[in-house]
Amino acid sequence: MGDGIETGREIYFEHTAIGSAVRVAAIDSVTGIEVTVMGPARAARSDLERLALAKLKLNLSRDTR
Repeated sequence: MGDGIETGREIYFEHTAIGSAVRVAAIDSVTGIEVTVMGPARAARSDLERLALAKLKLNLSRDTR
């Protein structure tokens, strides 16, 4: 895959509502690296997951350097 995530690697998402916001954690199943993002609770779930995944990919690319 050209997205920086190995084929077969699983990413877990955890959503936690905090008032009018939501905290989304993305966790890499291989390394255990976790990143979080915050957004408005009314935002689309897919948009917040896409943002968290982009942040996770950035952290994974920094980890392998």
